[in-house]
This record gives sequence, structure tokens and C-alpha cells, in this order.
Amino acid sequence: MLPFLLLLLSSLKDGHAQHVLGQKKDGSCHCKVNSTMWSFPVQKYEAVLLQVKTCEGSLSSLQEQVLLSTSRLPQIQAQVANVTARLQPFQYLHHQGLYTALSLRLLGQELSQLEIDLSAVHTQLNNTHTQKLSKEVGKLRKDVERMQISDNVNIKTVKENLRYLKNSVESCRTIPKDFRGQHRYCFKGLITNISEPVTTKISPYGKSYISGSWGSQAQVDTEGEKDSYWVQPLINNHILGNTFRVYQTYEDFMASVNHKDYTLAPSYTHANAIEGPSGVLYGEALYYHCYRSADVCRYDLKTSSVKRVTLPGTGVGFNNKFPYCYYDCRLNSDVDVEADETGLWVIYATVGNHGNLVVSRLVWDGEAQILNITQTWETRLFKKAVSNAFMVCGVMYASRYVSDYREEVFYAFDTATGKEDNSLALPLEKVAKGVASLSYNPINRQIYMYNDGYLLAYQTYF
Repeated sequence: MLPFLLLLLSSLKDGHAQHVLGQKKDGSCHCKVNSTMWSFPVQKYEAVLLQVKTCEGSLSSLQEQVLLSTSRLPQIQAQVANVTARLQPFQYLHHQGLYTALSLRLLGQELSQLEIDLSAVHTQLNNTHTQKLSKEVGKLRKDVERMQISDNVNIKTVKENLRYLKNSVESCRTIPKDFRGQHRYCFKGLITNISEPVTTKISPYGKSYISGSWGSQAQVDTEGEKDSYWVQPLINNHILGNTFRVYQTYEDFMASVNHKDYTLAPSYTHANAIEGPSGVLYGEALYYHCYRSADVCRYDLKTSSVKRVTLPGTGVGFNNKFPYCYYDCRLNSDVDVEADETGLWVIYATVGNHGNLVVSRLVWDGEAQILNITQTWETRLFKKAVSNAFMVCGVMYASRYVSDYREEVFYAFDTATGKEDNSLALPLEKVAKGVASLSYNPINRQIYMYNDGYLLAYQTYF
């Protein structure tokens, strides 16, 4: 009835009025009225009725949602409170950009291992240096214990101190006392200058093989392959190889005559094949990065036998995970084997060291016929931020791209002291853009570059 009245009233809002004549009859007024103007709006009524029913359905649905939300609200509030309580201890670490409690526990584990290593070194040497390191490690232990109670110490700083102490322990227990005295020029310090190329030659395999490594035999006190030169191209997609070539003299090498080819593996994808521009001929063996692994291989030129060792570290990069880059990445240059006055080295990167360069000491035990990694140093230099690296006198040098015709040695890390120097600016002239490998020879103190199919050599000065 209400809708009708409303419709009726609304219909009267038009202001229409009708005047008619009437007659008085039997005590009442009789008249004829045209009532069509007040006809009932059935269609409008039905439309409004449908809207009312729709609103009632929507209201019922909304009431159900409110009741459901009301019943679930305590559960949601409990979950929020639980998550808030669990995250509360990490708020300081989050806002300060620090590590989590898991990193703190791992940090404690690393410190425990460091204490064991230092104790062994201190038992053997027991000098002022080891005593000083023991005090520093003890202080670091107290800092870590305080962090386990409250998150008020910057863990990044402590982790950097731990890295420095680990490097110091490695240097203390591995570098012989007469290390600097064995090679007087090493005692002078870092390299001061690098000459223009003293040798320039196209690879005997041709310029199309743009990636590989080359040099002269690098072991100082060997008779075998004493004056030989070698070239190792990466024939398969500039990434993989299974052969290398040896020349007995420099003259034969320059003339590309009287060579001997060696086959390390039956195929490019064999476990003993070469991956990346990583090789160095040291004595009577070629050392290189083994195919698709975190291993370094040793191929014996006399027996054709292959020995291998796995590199230490969490998440060792291989298969193009941490290649040399800077300007253009050199495919699969993850692991780099080098030689210098002190022996063999491996340069690579790990996830555990955040992709920064790691340097490990590589030692061949001739009696036991075993290849070993004896020591490891961690640097703060991101591997993909350098174009290549090499070792001289126990110091790792890193280069970067300057132009298509010039590289620059800009960084040095001394394993004897654990100190870094990123202020170097030693030029390396080149004839092509890409640098596949750099290696140093302690016999003639020359640096060898595999420069996109060109073989260049430089003289170093101290």
C-alpha cells in the first residue's frame, strides 16, 4: 500500500488539475471525472519492487560476510600477533641492513673453526704474531657472544674482521720465513710498470679461436719441459677444449714448427676436458679447470694420467656462474689456474664470499700422487667487476677494461699480509678487445695474454 501511495502522490506532483461540473442529487454531488490521469503505474511498481528484492538479497549477503569476518577476526588477530612477536627480534637487523640470526650462528661456527686452526698454528709457531691473533680472535668471540644476547653490534663489521683474521691465519701458517728472500725482486713490493708487448703472434690455431690460454713452462726448478711454450685453444664454442700444443723452444713457437699435440680427454664433454681459459703448464703437467665441476685437474704429460681436487668454499662458481666480466663477460672463465714464484694458485669466486674473488694455494704431492688445496684467502673484490687476474710473488693482481686497445691492472691482494691495494694503474696494451686469459711466468717475469686469438707477452718491472 505504501508504494502505491507514494506513486500516487508522485503522480500528483505534476500539478495537473481537472475542473468538472456536478449536479446535486439525493443530497450528494454527482459529477463525471476523467480518471485516466491517475492510473496505477504497474511497470514502475514492478521495477521498484525488483530493486527492493535485490537490495534485500545484497543486504543478507553482506550480513553473512560480516558475521563470517567477525568470527575469523580473532584468528587473524592471533596470527598477526604471532608473526609480530616472531619478527620483533629481527626488526633492528632489518632496519640496519644486517644479517639474520642464521648468519650469526654460521658466524659462530666459522669462528669456532678459526679458533681450532689458530690453536694448531700457535702450537707450532708460538710467536708474537700468533699471540696477537689469539687475542684478536678472543675479542671477536666476546663480540659474537654479546650479539647472541642482543642485536646491537654490526655483524657486517664483525664478518669483515673475521675475513681479515682468517686471511691472517692462512698467511701466518703457509708463507715460509724466507719467502721474500727467495726472490729479491719480490721484496721490492708490487709491480711498478709493465712494458708494451714484447711478443705478438697470431695463435697457431688461427684467429677464429678467440678464447684459450698460452705461455711458457712456469716451474722454476724443473728440468722437464724447461724452455717449452704451450698453447691451449678452446675449440668448442670458445668454452671447451680437450687438446693443447707444446713447442720445445721459443724459436719453434714463433715459427710454429716442431710441436707436439696432447689430447687430455676423448671428447669436449668428458669429465677430464677443459672448461674455460684456465690452463697453465707447470713442470711436466698441465693444470686446468675440469669440465662442468668445481674441480681442478692435473694432466701428466709423461703418463697421460689425470688427477683432480675439489675447490673449497660454499657454492664454488662454475659453468659461467662467476666469470670474468667488467665490460664483456668471458664465457665460463669461472676458475683460473695461475703460477708464480711460490707455486700454483687457483682464482675463483664462491656464493659464500658473495661472488668476490677467492685465492687458493694448489700443491702437487709427487710422492703420494695427490693434488691438494692447502690454504684459501677471501677478498672483497667482486669477480664480475674484473676482466682477468694473475699471480706474482704471492700477490694477486686484477685487471679491468679501459678501451678496445688497453687494459689496466688496478688491484692487488697480498696473500703474505692479507692487505689490498686498489689504487694501481698499470697499463696493458692489446691489439683486440677481449682478454681470455692472463698468466705470469716467474722464470722470465713475463705476463702472457690470450687476446681474442692474438698471443701477447709483456715484461714486468718492480
